[in-house]
Amino acid sequence: MNPTLKIRYIAKKTAIFTSAAALGMLALVGCAPTTPSAKVEPTQPEEQPATKAQSPTLKNLEMAYNGESNAHVMYLDYAKKADEEGYKGVASLFRAAARAEEIHKENHAKVIKEMGGTPQNTIATPEVKSTQENLQHAIKGESYERDTMYPDFIKEAKAKGEKNAVQTFTYAGNAEAGHAKLYTEALNNLDAWKAPKQFYVCSVSGQTAMNANETNCTVDGVKKPVEEVR
Repeated sequence: MNPTLKIRYIAKKTAIFTSAAALGMLALVGCAPTTPSAKVEPTQPEEQPATKAQSPTLKNLEMAYNGESNAHVMYLDYAKKADEEGYKGVASLFRAAARAEEIHKENHAKVIKEMGGTPQNTIATPEVKSTQENLQHAIKGESYERDTMYPDFIKEAKAKGEKNAVQTFTYAGNAEAGHAKLYTEALNNLDAWKAPKQFYVCSVSGQTAMNANETNCTVDGVKKPVEEVR
């Protein structure tokens, strides 16, 4: 074969093989199975657990805790004013009542914690006037707690079977009744209350009296400590 023709023959054959190989590769690519794309579902936000509504009794406890905290501060300021004006007996009464309110707020705080709450208060600056006016204001506040606030709180707690709340509300309500009575006695005869007096406060209930036995400081048949306040 002519050398030139031989070279052309080889080149043509090589081109044919190359084209065939290329077509084969394309066929393989076209026939290769494809992986279907994953379907992306929209992300749904996780449902948050519903916030448990605060019980009415817990709200009442928090309100009472704040009220007793403020009364404690107010009565101490009233006692200072009574001392300044020469009403030593009234000053002692206010100090005894202040200690009772402190006991009440401590009792309330304990039950608040038991119910999962946190005791908090906002102390307002007391408005201190004359001893006579301070007694009138104190009587008004104690009478409201005795006749309305604590009876309502006790009723609500009893309906829910919240025994510890019933107990602390009852302690406070009974003590406030005693305070209102003593304040009224002092207001009706202020001159007689210039002389020093001493009072007794039950360390459990805050019950206040001029005689230790009248504090009724007994729990489940066991006598509890009684504090003397002058």
